[in-house]
Amino acid sequence: MADPHAYLAGLQPLAMRFGLERMHRALDALGHPERAYPVLHVGGTNGKGSTCAMAAAALEDAGHRVGLYTSPHLVRFNERIQVASAPIGDGDLASVIDEIRRACPWHDAGGEGDRLTYFEFATLAGLLHFEHVGVGAAVVEVGLGGRFDATNAIVPRVTAIAAIGLDHTQLLGDTVEQIAFEKAGIFKPGVPAVVHGRQPPAALEALRAEAARRGAPFVVAPPDYAGAIALSGPHQRGNAALARAALAELARSGVALSDEAIVRGIATARWPGRLEEISGVLLDGAHNPDGAAALAAALRTMHPGRPVELVFGVLADKDHARMLEALAPAARALHVVTPASPRARPAPEVAEAARRLGARADVHASVVEAIDCARRAAAPDGVVCVAGSLYLVGEARGLLAPR
Repeated sequence: MADPHAYLAGLQPLAMRFGLERMHRALDALGHPERAYPVLHVGGTNGKGSTCAMAAAALEDAGHRVGLYTSPHLVRFNERIQVASAPIGDGDLASVIDEIRRACPWHDAGGEGDRLTYFEFATLAGLLHFEHVGVGAAVVEVGLGGRFDATNAIVPRVTAIAAIGLDHTQLLGDTVEQIAFEKAGIFKPGVPAVVHGRQPPAALEALRAEAARRGAPFVVAPPDYAGAIALSGPHQRGNAALARAALAELARSGVALSDEAIVRGIATARWPGRLEEISGVLLDGAHNPDGAAALAAALRTMHPGRPVELVFGVLADKDHARMLEALAPAARALHVVTPASPRARPAPEVAEAARRLGARADVHASVVEAIDCARRAAAPDGVVCVAGSLYLVGEARGLLAPR
């Protein structure tokens, strides 16, 4: 295959078809690569990627060759599938894509209902690559929801649920109880289910009830972690506590992992685009109201008294009004841009919503223009921050970070 990225793009990245039938069929055809290594399966609304990064770092510190599967990517698809902190190469990606197509001829030959979706194909590629390179353990992040997510075809050693909030409400429900029920769909009989220690009370009870119904031992992580954390922001203390509790269960399941390795992993983990500073610009993937509130709190904690120039853009399915309610008071001005996605909310609409809250908001034609304007406004003592959409953060990171 000459260009694996062109093939993946042809699978319509935004198309979703719920159900696990295609995944089970494909895994059967491939000989169940996901059974070759123990898996930590991580879901939730906010912080699941950070939790995955900490868990993978700890497992690597313990001497394991670790596979890490996350989504979405920020700059290149290859970021989604990593082994020993290195993204999959294009050659290996092309190879596993060809292998999946050979094993599943019904994918290319079938009708729309038979074809694997973009995310299903990506998940299979990650699981197969992990088997080929012989990982000792894998950390797998849920894509969306849990119950019908492609990753839920895995039977892991441990499941973990990060903090739950209102996001993707048009697909998962408009209450935290409904969303918690969907997230808890990854719980399996006899598999420990570890949940973030700071859940909304209604979400926690829904998770507890579903764990009992499914026969999953239920563990509530401590609300905070007292040790050193590499990732920035006060909200990472809860994520670190979740990672440590989930890893402790993984160790109890037979995976060689000391508490010292867990502590060192949490103290060294890196996760791009989450309160990450590049070329003097702070990038954060806050893309829903709870994430926006966490970012606002982090800005006040990390940069007290410094004015913030916020480059902001959102997708149309996000609650931009509540995000602005959290972020506008934390910023001196907003530099609004339309993210590079067909699902983006137009920048003029977002800017008008910000102005109704009394915020200063300008509209820019591009991310480059918005960052340049924010930098000029921030000099000499301000902070430039890009947030609101992972698509926007990825575009900014591609511009700011050396390859």
